[in-house]
Amino acid sequence: MRFGLFVPQGWRLDLVGIDPAEQWSAMRDVAQYADRGPWESVWVYDHFHTVPRPTDEACHEAWTLMSALGATTERVRLGQMCTCMSYRNPAYLAKVAATCDVISGGRVEMGIGGGWYEHEWRAYGYGFPKPGVRLGMLDEGVQIMRQAWTEGRATLQGKHYQVDGAIVRPLPLQEGGIPLWIAGGGEKVTLKIAAKYARYTNFDATPDVFARKSEILAQHCKDVGTDFDAIVRSANFNVIIGETEKDVADKLAWVRAHYAPLIPADCSGRFGNCWYVGSRLSASAPICGACHVFSAQLVMKMSYRSPGSCHRSNSSGTTFVYCAPPRHPVRMFQIAFHLPSRTAPGISSLSVM
Repeated sequence: MRFGLFVPQGWRLDLVGIDPAEQWSAMRDVAQYADRGPWESVWVYDHFHTVPRPTDEACHEAWTLMSALGATTERVRLGQMCTCMSYRNPAYLAKVAATCDVISGGRVEMGIGGGWYEHEWRAYGYGFPKPGVRLGMLDEGVQIMRQAWTEGRATLQGKHYQVDGAIVRPLPLQEGGIPLWIAGGGEKVTLKIAAKYARYTNFDATPDVFARKSEILAQHCKDVGTDFDAIVRSANFNVIIGETEKDVADKLAWVRAHYAPLIPADCSGRFGNCWYVGSRLSASAPICGACHVFSAQLVMKMSYRSPGSCHRSNSSGTTFVYCAPPRHPVRMFQIAFHLPSRTAPGISSLSVM
């Protein structure tokens, strides 16, 4: 099992209360903390406006952070969950990602999707095309990036993108190009794109839905002639873990209090109630039913009420310790668990102590 985390970058209002002049150092410190181990990867989001509604709070740009984190870390892999294809010309995006891969010494992951956050689309002048158009752009964009990263040039006369001998040098350092994560669970189009190009996917975590979409992905792989078992599937959860039930209750209360002044009451209630919670003695119980079907990556969002608080996780005989870095009061960051694609773990394989 491999562990990763999302650095706080503001999208989930996770930098509120930190002075803007100190926000980069807060993000960098979390990444460098992860880089010292045992974390395997560090992630950011690709959004311009905060959620669950747009605010004037900071939300730092993903690929600028990719470059900065590549230069200030040495070991961890660096990804986005996920880059919106339509926000950047794909040949340009391929160039940016290749440069980040060189800066980082070959550690970049490309999480890519069709995009969904209508408010920021329209605010930034991208319009908001219908889903079929956005997914068509995703398919063509991925073709351009794959060609650019393997051949150093890209040419495509597509419906949405036209590039003619776009030179992308230097190539990424990773053999075969930067690994692609195709995000989204659309059964007719998105999963077919994933079947053609992805090393990783990310879609709905509900057990029945996850199982159905996995079956559909497998059929798409069969139809296009790719290896379903070579694709790592992933899903997302929000969790709060504490040493005791009171600790969990206190942290959940902090989350609700933190968001109450920032977002509308209807969003606050929904946001505050969408966490899986548990103490160290029972943390596995709320999510065990959702995890037994997984053969992929498990992504959890952890909430820390105070800097310096630590938890232990024991998986497959290996103990990991994860703590909120002491310098800045970063309240939340996201933890990713990667498992081999053929593994079907129960949540009992993960105990939080």
